[in-house]
Amino acid sequence: MKSVWKAHLALFIVNLLYAASHILAKGVMPLYLTPTVFILLRVSGACLLFWVLYRFFYFEKILKKDIGLLAACGLFGVAINQLFFFHGLHLSSAFNAGIIMAFNPIMVVILSYFLRKEKISLLQSFGIFLGASGTIALTMNSAVTSSGSILGDVFLVLNSLSYAIYLVIAKPLMSKYKPLTVITWVFTFGLGFVLIFPPTIPETLATNFMQIPVEFIWKIVYVIVGVTFFTYLLTMYGLRYLSPTASSTYIYAQPVMVIFFTILFASIGWSENYASVITGIKIMLMLVIFIGVYFANFKNK
Repeated sequence: MKSVWKAHLALFIVNLLYAASHILAKGVMPLYLTPTVFILLRVSGACLLFWVLYRFFYFEKILKKDIGLLAACGLFGVAINQLFFFHGLHLSSAFNAGIIMAFNPIMVVILSYFLRKEKISLLQSFGIFLGASGTIALTMNSAVTSSGSILGDVFLVLNSLSYAIYLVIAKPLMSKYKPLTVITWVFTFGLGFVLIFPPTIPETLATNFMQIPVEFIWKIVYVIVGVTFFTYLLTMYGLRYLSPTASSTYIYAQPVMVIFFTILFASIGWSENYASVITGIKIMLMLVIFIGVYFANFKNK
């Protein structure tokens, strides 16, 4: 029981760190780093930290038959997930990113139905319809306002879908290996996929790292260490004691956290003031998605 409570606390901290990054990462791109270069720094830096811990503190061998699943986790949980998120955040707004990520638990329910044969009740079906409607309406709203782009929101939806796939397929590995083992290999494969992404090398070579101010360097470090290294470790810990559906449900707290950090960081000068993108329509759509998430997870309330 104590481990379960620790798992819940870990997942709450994960989403707190993510919410802050929606605001901080937005300030770094595209002025100093392209989304692709930012992802390369994030994944490679976290991968190095994971290997230091894994090699010197807890080394566990993996079975050859699990290499394919670990590679799939690296593809969906790191490469595709991060590429779509950062490119989506670059084109859209931090608030939109927080709302769309709230749709992730519904995607987990749907994927669990197809991949793990979990039944979907009538109430869950209603929740899926409601959440999907809110997300589509939010995306279309961005097409007629200046607060983001429809392409950016589509990228964020694909990011959320990719992360949902990762949560579902990573669960079996947690019953066989330690969280550190799983996440180290997931990031190793993920780094490989990011490196073979065509724009990665040219954009990295074209980046002038010397012109990045110290303030933004600290933001980059926060994203690498806090929002990547710690969040993925804590997520793996949470998956060890909780279901993918329960783990993903914490994501619906992100929009509220994003509002808090938007006001906080703007007031202390850590970021631009993005409060103008928080409109009444978006808050209404956020509530629609929240209600949808609740009904979609009704049997796991």
